Amino acid sequence: MTEKSVILGVISDTHGLLRPEAVRALRGSDRILHAGDVGAPEILDALAQIAPVTAVRGNIDTEPRARSLPETEVVETAGVSIYILHDLGQLDLKPEAAGFRVVVYGHSHKPKMEENNGVLYFNPGSAGPRRFKLPVSVGKLIIQAGKVRAELLELKT
Repeated sequence: MTEKSVILGVISDTHGLLRPEAVRALRGSDRILHAGDVGAPEILDALAQIAPVTAVRGNIDTEPRARSLPETEVVETAGVSIYILHDLGQLDLKPEAAGFRVVVYGHSHKPKMEENNGVLYFNPGSAGPRRFKLPVSVGKLIIQAGKVRAELLELKT
């Protein structure tokens, strides 16, 4: 019997805009991770209709409900530890020393995935209003048998 994979939808920098394309791309996720700059509480409510949501506060999240979001969060699933924050420049720990396999972040609006010292650094890019010529995107983390595979999904808007 093969171990079931866990799918984590990853979104960031919605800035108050939850596109239907993002909702479609995140359907089927077991959990959704929002890496900050939510912009409106309704975004998290809508995402929670898809799957349970873990979200952190970004620099634009100043409304009372958004201010209650933590600056960092830890998710443990399928034997993998994930550290979530908005701005990678605010990372104040060594993920590999702390036992994290993945660091999820946003802020730059630039989708990126790279491995460093055995840790996957994953930015799904921005799913909100388009900035400059950057793509509008979300991501997925697929965890199976303790291994993590990341996908960036550019949204056709």
